[in-house]
Amino acid sequence: MATDFNAVRRDRLRAQLDGLEVDAALVTRLVNVRYLTGFTGSNAALVVYADGTDVFCTDGRYRTQATNQVPDLERVIERNCAKAMAERLETEKLARIGYESHSVTVDGLDELSATAPSAELRSLHQAVEGLRAVKDEEEIALLRQACAIADRALADLIERGGIRAGRSEFEVGRELDGLMLTHGAEERAFETIVAGGPNSAVPHHRPTARILERGDLVKFDFGAQLGGYHSDMTRTLVLGEPADWQREVYAVVQEAQRRGREGLRIGADVRDVDAAARDHVKEAGYGDEFGHGLGHGVGLEVHEAPTVSYLGAGTLAERMTVTVEPGVYLEGRGGVRIEDTLVVRADGPELLTMTSRDLTAL
Repeated sequence: MATDFNAVRRDRLRAQLDGLEVDAALVTRLVNVRYLTGFTGSNAALVVYADGTDVFCTDGRYRTQATNQVPDLERVIERNCAKAMAERLETEKLARIGYESHSVTVDGLDELSATAPSAELRSLHQAVEGLRAVKDEEEIALLRQACAIADRALADLIERGGIRAGRSEFEVGRELDGLMLTHGAEERAFETIVAGGPNSAVPHHRPTARILERGDLVKFDFGAQLGGYHSDMTRTLVLGEPADWQREVYAVVQEAQRRGREGLRIGADVRDVDAAARDHVKEAGYGDEFGHGLGHGVGLEVHEAPTVSYLGAGTLAERMTVTVEPGVYLEGRGGVRIEDTLVVRADGPELLTMTSRDLTAL
């Protein structure tokens, strides 16, 4: 159900209305509605007014759920929530209505314009996503729990001998997913990656029927979801005694990841954080084999603001929760990625994913 921190989040958006030059914000992107109200259904919209008389809309399927999850707001029951809220705003003769231009379709914008013809429609410029980038302690607590679930699931999988030659990527991935559910996940955070041997050199490989073999690097990228919040962790293991080239690549990535973690400071430019890790990979001679950004925000979505990358922009703020995930991928041979989820703190980053980052041979 909605709690005080949902109201605080709406107040944070309300404080931006003047700067956005709008009289009210029409929020239609479901993940943003959830952030601002606590509502988890599949159809909803929210209007945030300057005077605090916010209004929530969903359809009749969710009448009881809305009563329980959004008890603190006026509730409107209509099938087309965006249109219903626009009609209300037109009746109120508001001059400037903010809308989520990055989410609304062309047809949706045409409908809003036709429904509220007397108002000027202005972009909210992803204002809610900007708020979501800085987590409150309630969100961090859920992220911490989600990360702990994933840690325990991988530890269990290793302890029971689930990662071994002779099993397929499919089999190992399904067992890992089941263990996350056993340890309390509502669902997996995203499609679990299990990539063995040459497949580990594919950054976002999807599990296949390939059988794991001795000598394989095996890359796991996975997470648990709890209360709508996602964990995200990557670990790379080896089956049997590591070859010299595997040890070398792993050491490069491990050191790059350490440097990236240490770069997570309040006020740090996201490009500088990326460079702290990327420069080490380049100096080791593997720069061309690290083609993606260093990390991303994680929360109600597994990929959200901020983007920690050489293509990113902006600086880190306290309580931003981000991943640090450098990788080196040698096509046809294998790859290594190490990823943690961390919270930017004044006294240094708080690590949420606790599984060892040392090279583990099974």
